[in-house]
Amino acid sequence: MGICDGRVVIVTGAGRGLGRAHALEFARQGAKVVVNDIGVSLDGSGGEAGPADEVVQLIEAGGGEAVTNGADVTSFEQTKALVEETVERFGGLDVVVNNAGFVRDRMFVSCAEDEWDAIIQVHLKGHFCLARHAAEHWRNRSKAGETVDARIINTSSGAGLRGSIGQSAYSAAKAGIATLTLIQAAEMGRYGVTSNAIAPSARTRMTEEFFADTMAKPEDGGFDVMDPANVSPLVVWLGSSESRDVSGQCFELSGGEICVNDGWRMGPKVDKGARWEPDEIGAAVHDLLSKAVPNENVHGT
Repeated sequence: MGICDGRVVIVTGAGRGLGRAHALEFARQGAKVVVNDIGVSLDGSGGEAGPADEVVQLIEAGGGEAVTNGADVTSFEQTKALVEETVERFGGLDVVVNNAGFVRDRMFVSCAEDEWDAIIQVHLKGHFCLARHAAEHWRNRSKAGETVDARIINTSSGAGLRGSIGQSAYSAAKAGIATLTLIQAAEMGRYGVTSNAIAPSARTRMTEEFFADTMAKPEDGGFDVMDPANVSPLVVWLGSSESRDVSGQCFELSGGEICVNDGWRMGPKVDKGARWEPDEIGAAVHDLLSKAVPNENVHGT
């Protein structure tokens, strides 16, 4: 018996990296898993079913239940079908883990329109499409009088929370995902649905190429801080019934460290009680900034 025994989970981008680790841990904890992956390369091109099939085979070899799915997370129609097929196959849907993504890093001044569109499409729209159809399914069940205990788990990034040099599109999409999580939590709580986000630091195809030294495995065989499997226990807990009182949070994760991100909040303020003159603004702003908590550094600076 595991903490997700009998729950039905869709994990996107589950053929490799973080998604693979999440799918395997959900299965180990008793969940029935839909392993969604279109098998694209790091930049989003190509596609192969092999990685997803391998994950399903591993789950089945361990006595679990899983199926592959090749829906494109950026397709409103295909993600609708994914939800419908999951419910038909397993009799319900309890958890959506939005994980799929890829990178096309460019300095902002060199970013092409198609590169920007592709990143925003797969990360931000990809998080919208599947969760939107799942949310409608859960709302309908709730309105029909059923007790719903469902979860949306989104994947943001430190790049989205603080920015990252050379990743303007990726950072903007991940920041959007963090805010989307807040809105989902506020709107869907009445239907028995929570929404939380993670901002993981782990070894994936996205990170091991660009942060090779940081992501390297320990040579001494000690604790592998960047193993993506380190992230999955929190994701699985968030997908369980035990987490029903936690919503609208973003957790940063690295190795054995779990951090609740503090997010945007009101800081120091001043009220003149009347309209400001432009030449008064400078002194007021600098006084406020002297009292405010400084921004954390943008990654890469």
